[in-house]
Amino acid sequence: MKPYFSFQWHITDECDQRCKHCYIYSSGEYTCLKSMTWEQIEDTFYNCLDFCEVYGRSPYFYITGGDPILHPDFWRLLELLHENEITFTILGNPFHLTDNVCRELKWYGCEKYQLSLDGLRETHDWFRKPGSYDCTLEKIGCINRAGIKSVIMTTVSKDNRMEVPGIIDEVVKAGVKIFAFSRYVPSGGELDSGMTALEYRELLSICDKKFKEYEAEGCDTFFNKKDHLWTLYEYETGEFTIPDDTDKGMIYGGCNCGNCHITILPTGDIYACRRVAESKVGNALEDRLADVWITSMEAYREYEKFSKCSRCKLLAWCRGCPAVAKGTNGDFYADDPGCWADENGELFELV
Repeated sequence: MKPYFSFQWHITDECDQRCKHCYIYSSGEYTCLKSMTWEQIEDTFYNCLDFCEVYGRSPYFYITGGDPILHPDFWRLLELLHENEITFTILGNPFHLTDNVCRELKWYGCEKYQLSLDGLRETHDWFRKPGSYDCTLEKIGCINRAGIKSVIMTTVSKDNRMEVPGIIDEVVKAGVKIFAFSRYVPSGGELDSGMTALEYRELLSICDKKFKEYEAEGCDTFFNKKDHLWTLYEYETGEFTIPDDTDKGMIYGGCNCGNCHITILPTGDIYACRRVAESKVGNALEDRLADVWITSMEAYREYEKFSKCSRCKLLAWCRGCPAVAKGTNGDFYADDPGCWADENGELFELV
């Protein structure tokens, strides 16, 4: 059991963008944007602290939306976090960031500010909105100057996968402190998620080579290998080996769902994973989180149910992305379509 627990907390649906892969908008027109009231924010916050006290975890918050800075009580929430000496990360947009705003964020305890790049200029602006690409890269400087770690996340689909190496070049040039990418989860939008497993494995190989070249040059950017299939890739290349003192039945890494993470929406609805549409397990305004963890979250910790991963030697460290499996095949425990190991957890012959 990890010492921390992270809450991805969506305080509002309000946003300056209408991204094609957004969970709020991708399945059709969303006409009723939700935001928490201040009373609901307080109730949710102390519910989270109660959870951590019960289970001996340290709380960590990822404050997001929509764009959380658009919430009228955004700064009031940061003051509450500061009073309780809790650091946090913001997942937001670049449009309202200035040097002064970023300095304020830093004072309240913001460690990281995550922005997105989902392609080079033309592709990214198609995903999000015109001008978003240039604004995102411009605001990296504001974040860095304030002493906050700038983070760029890319959502990879078949539409943009060949642009990822170019994105890496751009984020390094801009001085981004952390870069990562994860795969698009099918959610009813217009994006093509149909990468084959070997196409995805090829992308990891290309990116790994580029990461190593930049690291050899002394690059300041940290390349976070967020997708758990990086473990499979590094096992194949010999960079990851299974420790000799492994305890059978222990989970050492892989997907945090059911382990050290939940999502809370502006309605108070609690999701085991934001990327799994059917993973609602309760409501933070009605239920005690400490109880929900026992009564409803156990269904996401049944590792023996994974159709392929349960037979794989990397079960305790990988398990791919169950959200992608759910979005593609309708089952949280189904095969991850991006995994190139065979059904027994061995490796395909790569050509």
